Amino acid sequence: MAQLKSLPIKLDDPALVETSLNGCYVDGKFVTASGPTFNVVDPGSAEVWATMKSATKADVDVAVKSAEKAFQKYRRVPARERARLILTWDSLIRRNKEDIARVVVLETGKPYTEALGEVEYALTFSWWMAGEAERQHGSTIEGANPNNRFITTKQPVGVVAALTPWNFPVALVVRKAATALAAGCTVVSKPSPETPLSTLMIAQLATQAGFPAGCFNVLPCDAKHTPEIGKSLCEHSIVQKVSFTGSSPIGKLLSQQCANTTLKKVTLELGGNGPFIIFEDADLDRAVSALMQCKFRHAGQTCVCAQRVFVHKSISEKVTAELAKRISETLRLGHGFTEGVTLGPLTTSRSVEKAKKHVEDAVSKGAKLVLGGDRDTSAGNGYFFQPTLLTGMKDDMLISSEETFAPVLALYEFENEEEVLSRANDTDMGLTSYFFTQDADRIWRVFEAIETGNVGINTGMTTSAEAPFGGWHDSGLGKEAGMNYGISEYLKVKTATWNVNFSS
Repeated sequence: MAQLKSLPIKLDDPALVETSLNGCYVDGKFVTASGPTFNVVDPGSAEVWATMKSATKADVDVAVKSAEKAFQKYRRVPARERARLILTWDSLIRRNKEDIARVVVLETGKPYTEALGEVEYALTFSWWMAGEAERQHGSTIEGANPNNRFITTKQPVGVVAALTPWNFPVALVVRKAATALAAGCTVVSKPSPETPLSTLMIAQLATQAGFPAGCFNVLPCDAKHTPEIGKSLCEHSIVQKVSFTGSSPIGKLLSQQCANTTLKKVTLELGGNGPFIIFEDADLDRAVSALMQCKFRHAGQTCVCAQRVFVHKSISEKVTAELAKRISETLRLGHGFTEGVTLGPLTTSRSVEKAKKHVEDAVSKGAKLVLGGDRDTSAGNGYFFQPTLLTGMKDDMLISSEETFAPVLALYEFENEEEVLSRANDTDMGLTSYFFTQDADRIWRVFEAIETGNVGINTGMTTSAEAPFGGWHDSGLGKEAGMNYGISEYLKVKTATWNVNFSS
């Protein structure tokens, strides 16, 4: 039976979680899911803190039809009213941000301050998209034929399926849902099996904000039923757009499924293999500080984190020493609710195994293990992995081609700009890159030459509500956020040709 276990910390409004345990959120209320119960595990203790009902393929059609029914009315809600609804939702998320952050700690393992930061980050998207709702306009165009006038208008695409991962369960669902709702679309969300409850909290707050029933539906499910629900959403004839954040192989599969029945708009934010380049003229304190933040945020479990850190040969020893010092002195491993903890566990046990495999592969091929490199049991029974520093990395090691998704910092030496750009671009991925230099000409050269959709120049943080975000190559399709870029993925353009008789 679905139930909430004894929590390690009190919630100000436990009803936001307790009402979620029966599973699906459809048409503005909770309905019992058709599948078995599944466990939600606290990565910091490896203990079950909630059990809930799983959705199955049988629940998809009901949720989609609820969204379609709501869409027929919501699409006609004026943009200003949609903006007001989003701002009310934003204020409710803000009011409940501590509870949401506490649930994120229990779902992902993030330290509480970091989880709170994720909620604050999510709010930048709801706030921004409230403004975007009123910034979408068509146009009139004079034709080459003097009698022709062209009129364009933008209309919402319809029902949107939002498929989100476990590493940023609140930020990513708010980014997708706020954009869809701003455009006049309705949403069916499928969160990761590890992080269903935070998404359900966000959906309940949308209903409380006044969004009509059916505008925001949620299908939480266990790992077994995830593939069938994803496939059903992609192939459903009513669903007009799929927005997915996750791995490249799954993104490719979903893209194929979207073309099986009706062609759909697709936005894919997929895996990364981020190069982080420190040139010999870089401000080293700035570069190392940015690298620490970029690499160890959420224990390295971000698609935009520094995967391959290229350091100029002339400064490699200095950078290695400074990194070793900061890792040892500033990273404290432990449960996300423990005061002073700066590095939480990995979210899943399989992530620990992958990290261990990557480190062993690198060492077997000649890398030097400076710090860490193994599981950590000192912080408890959770999925902890030691913050790790490797040097002497080579391009044929697993870390060079696979996302590690762990607190493993790998250093590669290089000798010149041409070499490092060639190596940085030697990947099928193209999500995010970073480089540090004080040479203005080099900044422009590298910015133009590097093959990623997002570039951090003298910064380790690249994503914001104001700027379009999305990868190149196998890292994805389309953009999220930014002025007009993100919301345009949820709109379709209609053009009218008007032949005017100018003779009175």
